[in-house]
Amino acid sequence: MRKISKTAALAAVTMLLASSLAACSSNNGNNNAAGTANAPDNSGTPATAAAESKPDLKRLSIWQSEDYNTYPVAAMLQEKTGYKVSYDMLPQDKWGEKLNLIMSSGEPYDVVTTYNDMALYSDYAQKGALVDLTPLIDEYGPNIKKAISQESLDALKIDGKLYAIPVVVTYKVNSSILIRTDWLDKLGLKMPTTTDELTAVLKAFKEKDPGGNGDQNVSLTIRGDLPMLDNLVGAFGMPNTWNDVDGQLVPRLLDPAYKDYITYTADLYKQGLLDKEFVVNKDATAKEKFTSGKAGAIIVHWADIGGISDALTKNIPDAKFAFVSALKGPSGEAGFSGNAGFDRLTFVPKASKHPEDAVKWINATLEPETFKNLAIGEEGKTYTFENGAYLPILPAFNDERNLSNNYMSGTDEQNYPLYWQARARKNPVQFAAFDSLNNQLPDEYKIQNILGLAPYMPEYAKNNLQLESMAGDYTIKLIAGADTLDGLADFQAKYKAAGEEASAKEINDWYATVSK
Repeated sequence: MRKISKTAALAAVTMLLASSLAACSSNNGNNNAAGTANAPDNSGTPATAAAESKPDLKRLSIWQSEDYNTYPVAAMLQEKTGYKVSYDMLPQDKWGEKLNLIMSSGEPYDVVTTYNDMALYSDYAQKGALVDLTPLIDEYGPNIKKAISQESLDALKIDGKLYAIPVVVTYKVNSSILIRTDWLDKLGLKMPTTTDELTAVLKAFKEKDPGGNGDQNVSLTIRGDLPMLDNLVGAFGMPNTWNDVDGQLVPRLLDPAYKDYITYTADLYKQGLLDKEFVVNKDATAKEKFTSGKAGAIIVHWADIGGISDALTKNIPDAKFAFVSALKGPSGEAGFSGNAGFDRLTFVPKASKHPEDAVKWINATLEPETFKNLAIGEEGKTYTFENGAYLPILPAFNDERNLSNNYMSGTDEQNYPLYWQARARKNPVQFAAFDSLNNQLPDEYKIQNILGLAPYMPEYAKNNLQLESMAGDYTIKLIAGADTLDGLADFQAKYKAAGEEASAKEINDWYATVSK
């Protein structure tokens, strides 16, 4: 639903954004102020003295639970970079709509960091709302060029210009089915390894009621905006939104396996093995069902495990759980979407009053020792280095660096995966979940999302949100029995006409160049 709103919001602010750019353009003159700072002033002050003056910067970032301005990382970055930065954050919900309003208002943020949304990014870039960072990075960004690979930077270029700096993903697999292993033990069942075994387990959860919930028992719960269930889509050969079918990338809705996936999941729902209320479940609702002991399984991200564990243990001290590994489907296929590409993007709006200094600041945060301090703090205080691994010192690490990734504008792509191990270990239960999906899972089940590092493609960027929304809403209706597969061909025709055909041609023209 958020994506539908975001699409509507994009359309709504288009004129506002366009009109604001005229105002923003006046800031371009100010943006070039640094060029005059190198000239002597009227008092004869040497150019270098004027250039050393650092303006205060304004940064807008994603939501976090604590005030950016008072969190310890803010003070560290000010000390290391010499820039005072005042921070604002986007709301937790509907952040895209708020960002659209801010961008259209011309509010002079110098640095903006959002979750990776290529549609938003490309839309802003196409409307002229972002500063081309290419010449600024060439002049002021040696650490940026050293820390971030050319491949990453090239993937964000639009018409040869770079408008954002990426934070790359640091792990492959996000989510799976989290299952109550104490329920399995109570019923004498083994961890399921196939979709058939999963069905049998969920049926036993329902009929034998290991949780003691009677008719309130829920075998598997999910959020209402989750039509494509991680692990299960992989079992039907569709782990990613677009998958290789006979050498062509095909979206799930048009994949030959889509019918089989719908038949399986709709049957779970029909049998009462999938939460009957899932359509109206919010994220918190589904988690509450699991942590209260009503549900025996849930599909969640590994990063959510710490909070889930705390809540579940509080309610049911003896409860145990684990992620279900890659399930094999009827054809023997299995796997998870393997992350590739970017987690977040940082850009400099045209409304910025200090674009050169924004890039200088980002460059300073990527100085190797400063970035290491940003990521994991100080050795002996917040982390140790033992047997080739970075380990957090608790609780100091959680007190001072738990939220530090939200301050990153880019990452040291070579070293951050090593630092990440300390970040992942900040909660032992959470690390165990991360470890099972990312370290212990064989690589063959981490099926890379080919489009993760694809270059900017106008048709795909323009149509993707609408196509995802169409496919998601339709899939939920099919699973919940509000529609049938009898109308699939007609819906697929609408889907193609809504932009899929144009997107598919563009995507596969590019795919042909990289899959040889």
